[in-house]
Amino acid sequence: MENKFKEILAQYTTLSVDEITETTRFRDDMDLSSLDFMTLLGEVEDEFDIEFEESDAVGIFTVGDALDLIERKTENG
Repeated sequence: MENKFKEILAQYTTLSVDEITETTRFRDDMDLSSLDFMTLLGEVEDEFDIEFEESDAVGIFTVGDALDLIERKTENG
């Protein structure tokens, strides 16, 4: 799951999959706009067959935050 997520992320940034860590920040390190971030979340929902609530996105700042949320959603899905 983590590698697939990083592969998706790499499409949205100049960072390589190997450069993306759990502490990588979407806005500060990857320079994602709000629109890019929402597009990314949509792609992640499709890839992992999960659905994010609007309130979920508010607390996602790092790759690790997103991975934790994806893990919770896939376990509860």
